[in-house]
Order: sequence, then structure tokens, then C-alpha cells
Amino acid sequence: MPMNDPYRTVTELPDVIPVFPLLGALLLPRGEMPLNIFEPRYLAMLDDALRGDRMIGLIQPDPDARPEARQDSHPDLLSVGCLGRITSFSETGDGRYLITLTGIARFSMREELPTAAAYRSCRVSYAAFTDDLVGRTGEDAVDRTALLRTLAAYLEKNELEADWKSIERAPLEALVNALAMMSPFGPREKQAFLEAPDLKSRADMLIAVTEMDLAKSGTGDANPSLQ
Repeated sequence: MPMNDPYRTVTELPDVIPVFPLLGALLLPRGEMPLNIFEPRYLAMLDDALRGDRMIGLIQPDPDARPEARQDSHPDLLSVGCLGRITSFSETGDGRYLITLTGIARFSMREELPTAAAYRSCRVSYAAFTDDLVGRTGEDAVDRTALLRTLAAYLEKNELEADWKSIERAPLEALVNALAMMSPFGPREKQAFLEAPDLKSRADMLIAVTEMDLAKSGTGDANPSLQ
């Protein structure tokens, strides 16, 4: 999604950000994530972000932590997340905020900082993800035919419908990232999609994970028409 203020280098991005830990959530550069904010600490985080640069980091709690640690108010966090900018915002009238977070660039978490706020803040680095600011990087290397074939098989298996003409017209980056973000897979798979070094790796991983899911129900040989 284009933004009014595009970022050209990672030096324009904040190195200290509020973070929103959300298990099973995946935000990718230029992807859009709708969020329903209702916890008081995250309402406060959103108020502060709206008064400032509108930046929030989305990151997963560690899914391998002990169950009691995952329920803690400060669970261990994974090492890579994605910075997002609030690009739409509305109040519901019952104490909630509905927002859209648009991905800008992935980050590596360097350290969590002490804060008087109820929400968490981290110092982060974007050094490993400078290409995230350049849209459609690596599209030429993605096997679009294999991606569409696997998607068609998944839709058929789950008796789902889709606007196939729009899918076929979609830019590859937008398609791969949207499918990864909306996929029904678990936190570990979502983190693997996030940490994939390039678009081709993410697409290949998405195809492989989907094919394994299809094989579990005996439909791995499905090869529906792409017409």
C-alpha cells in the first residue's frame, strides 16, 4: 500500500519503538493488518503513537516459552518483528479502537527498554532488512505458476472461493505477502515467513507448507485448472 510519507532509507525509521506482542500475527512490508485494540495498555500505546509518528512494532511472543510464561504480561519476545504505521483509525464508541497497520520494514530487536508506560518499548535495528523499503524487490525470481497452482489446490480442498482474476493480476509481492499474512498456519510458520531472506524464499516456503498441509488430507496431488 502506498503511503503519503514513503521512507527511502532505514535511517528515517525510529530505533526505539513501542511494541505490540501478538501471537500468530504476521505483518510484512506494505501489507495491511486490521487490528481491534481494547486492552487499556494498548489503547494508551495507540494514543501515544497517534500523538507522535504513528509507528508501532508488531512482534510475536515466543511460542516455545512455557505456558505460564506466555500468559505473563511481559512474555519473552521473538527476535524479529515488523514496524508498521497507523494508516487508518476509528473509534467504536465502546472503548475500542479499530486501526489498520501498514508494514514498513522488518526489524531485529536489540534490547527491551525500561519504561514508565504500561506497554513495552524496544530498541531495534533495521540493518538486516534495508531492501524492505524497496517495493517489489525479487519478484522476477518467484515461480508464479507454482504459487497459483498451490493456492488453487488449497482453495479446492477447503471449498473456498476467490476472485481469481484479481489474484492473477495482483503484483507478486502483494500476492505472496498477503497469502502469507492471511494463511491459517501457526506462529512458527508465520515467523518463518517473516524471517525469510527474500521474496522467493517466502514464496517457496509458503508453497512447501501449503503442500504439506494438502498432503495430510491426501490431496497433495491435486492439480486443478488455473483457467
